Amino acid sequence: MENETTLKADYLVIGSGAMGMAFCDVLLSETDANILIVDKHHQPGGHWNDAYPFVRLHQPSAFYGVNSKKLGNNTVDATGWNKGLYELATNDEVCGYFDQVMCRQFLSSGRVQYFPSCEYQGNGAFTSLVSEEKYSVSFKKEVDSTYMKVAVPSKRTPPFDLDGDVHCAPPNDLPSLRQKYERFVIVGAGKTAMDAALFLLKNDVAAENIAWIMPRDSWILDRAQIQPTLESIGTALASQLVPGAESESIDDLFTNVSEAGGLLRIDDCVKPTMYRCATVTKAELQQLKRIKNIVRMGRVKAIDEQEIIMEEGSTSTSPTTLHIDCAGDGLAKRPAVPIFEDKKITLQSVRTCQQVFSAAFIGHVEASYQKDEEKNDLCKVVPHPNTDIDFLRNNLADSINRDRWAKEPKLQQWLQNCRLDFTSHVLNSNPSIKILAFLSKLPFLPIPNRLTAVQEQATQNIKRLLDDLDS
Repeated sequence: MENETTLKADYLVIGSGAMGMAFCDVLLSETDANILIVDKHHQPGGHWNDAYPFVRLHQPSAFYGVNSKKLGNNTVDATGWNKGLYELATNDEVCGYFDQVMCRQFLSSGRVQYFPSCEYQGNGAFTSLVSEEKYSVSFKKEVDSTYMKVAVPSKRTPPFDLDGDVHCAPPNDLPSLRQKYERFVIVGAGKTAMDAALFLLKNDVAAENIAWIMPRDSWILDRAQIQPTLESIGTALASQLVPGAESESIDDLFTNVSEAGGLLRIDDCVKPTMYRCATVTKAELQQLKRIKNIVRMGRVKAIDEQEIIMEEGSTSTSPTTLHIDCAGDGLAKRPAVPIFEDKKITLQSVRTCQQVFSAAFIGHVEASYQKDEEKNDLCKVVPHPNTDIDFLRNNLADSINRDRWAKEPKLQQWLQNCRLDFTSHVLNSNPSIKILAFLSKLPFLPIPNRLTAVQEQATQNIKRLLDDLDS
């Protein structure tokens, strides 16, 4: 065919976002495979190229990125609302990090071909978005790292109608506003909406000048319990595992976990029905609670100059109000498909909301095991959560995967040395005697072996509660 370049690779990887990069990194480290990466963005990093500029990682940099190269310096923040916790990389830091990995590790290996600003069309064919060049790839396996379909507001039109002189913008526009607004209305209830609210409050917008349209209240994770420290893991176990083992009903479980600090919420008088793995610090939560004008009338359907129309009612607005579009599913709950299927690998989460770890884990399984059946048995998909009940379903799915992995000694050794597995930071920095001594002090663990028993009890209890719900 005219103007078509023919290429060859062992693995054709679609997407150089965080998951695609983490998968390729393990393949390069553990195999001698040749890899070709196609991406529509001009540089690696996926949705980080489109995210709002003030976004930061929602979890410590210590266990994000690719396995072979640390992100950040494992420092603890001394100021701000993340004070006392491990650093969170900025948008620019993440993009710069992935660019360094691509240039200094992937391309310099001589085993990676990278085609940015290209659109993949299937069957090994892709075309440049900036020239007339067309490509055809002969490959052994195709890896889809785009299946999770991360979407950010800046790359789509608002999911509601706008009529008249209405000011509406994605959170990307907030740092560069050129006019003053009397009021701000945040549309959406997820982590993006929380970040937008915190940006306004940090920049001295009065809380009474902010309205928050919240179709669903969300259960939120305490970031202090997602740290690469033994104390953090112990606190998470005490606040989530034990209540999960002792609760008599689903309502009882959420009440107990909430009272123990395992789950947070913005309004203590409202029972959340959403769970999307959003994380905040106690200081950030205190700031969010300052916003009292929370509108709970369902999703926004339309906005005109005087009114915001929702599924269950309406509220007033004005031409001097900026409506901040944080609606929609940034990381939607996708149907689970087999990860390994003949010549196709579809990257998905195998641990709740740990996409980069999951991609690296899948890369290791691909490098270490032969049969698709065995690979899929090790890589049971854990779909991204959406509802409060998904908190239980994902805890159960994580437990099933953990128990399966425990039967593979070599896999356990890999996990212990995997930077992206948060428990590895604890195991590699604390002598076993210190870990056992710490665990023995926890009130629910009079002896270290009690941990396994409590985990099993919690798993069985959650399974029972879900079986009762499904029946």
